[in-house]
Amino acid sequence: MGTITDVAGILVGHHHRLDPDATLGAGWASGSTVVLAPPGTVGAVDGRGGAPGTRETDLLDPINTVRHVDAVVLSGGSAYGLAAADGVMTWLEQQGRGVAMAGGVVPIVPAAVIFDLPVGGWENRPTAEFGAAAAAAAGTEFALGTVGGGVGARAGVLKGGVGTASTALPGGVTVGVLVIVNAAGDVVDPATGLPWMAALIEEFGLTAPPPGQLAAYADRHTELSPLNTTIAVVATDAALSPAGCRRVAVAAHDGLARTIRPCHTPLDGDTVFALATGAVTVEPDPRTPAAMSPETALVTQIGAAAADCLARAVLVGVLAAEPVAGIPTYRGMLPGAFE
Repeated sequence: MGTITDVAGILVGHHHRLDPDATLGAGWASGSTVVLAPPGTVGAVDGRGGAPGTRETDLLDPINTVRHVDAVVLSGGSAYGLAAADGVMTWLEQQGRGVAMAGGVVPIVPAAVIFDLPVGGWENRPTAEFGAAAAAAAGTEFALGTVGGGVGARAGVLKGGVGTASTALPGGVTVGVLVIVNAAGDVVDPATGLPWMAALIEEFGLTAPPPGQLAAYADRHTELSPLNTTIAVVATDAALSPAGCRRVAVAAHDGLARTIRPCHTPLDGDTVFALATGAVTVEPDPRTPAAMSPETALVTQIGAAAADCLARAVLVGVLAAEPVAGIPTYRGMLPGAFE
């Protein structure tokens, strides 16, 4: 499947607190995840949910002045969890990273959060220290599932979490995705116990679970989950403009629409960031129609790959999740899908 760190220079770090006996409403079950970008990385964002919890997203509008992004924070804790970005800024400042200003630097750290406050204690949410610790822990190897910002995540009535995927395109470009799946919608079709996308069923080698397991899964749908919002980062090593990055973020949302039903609702905060490190310059394809610029052709290709990767990463995050606070996992509730 690959990971987002297959894009050279991209690093990922987690920090969380998880009490073994956490319940819905008590204990610690939240955390933060940081994606560090190499210097000179161009960034953009696209939000499709009606209730986003974000920071510095206006700065990423292509019409605005700041061009480069130092890190992106994906955190639990709802709006409170945006404080994790303060710690990442402090850590980056200590590394000398940021926009050079008279007297110092100002790191550019956009952020988005999921609503996980009812999992564990409402008052137990990430702080600046979580962000700093996640940034300090960042590397090319990182855990998936119930870690970092995905500790308190849910996917419908199942446990959600952190997922990732990547792909290599002709011409030497790599596209990678990191996602925290915390959707109010279902990742699994209640009628079949399998992912919505037939291609993912085959790719992950899943089979229809037995009727008894399906019935138990259907019973869980009598509950109404208050949790929502899937947040993600797409990264590529291609050289893109801020506007090109924005179009990649827009296209990547298709991956959520293919794997989560419903998504982009009025109560979701679904948000996708896009990062382009610019390490790879792609020669124009001579087959590109004359009416299409070389960047438009490249953005179209990267956007399609980003949507495919995000769809796979959503399922990776759900399959890797471990139970927390009594929230069942896909593997635990529908084990027949793996037989």
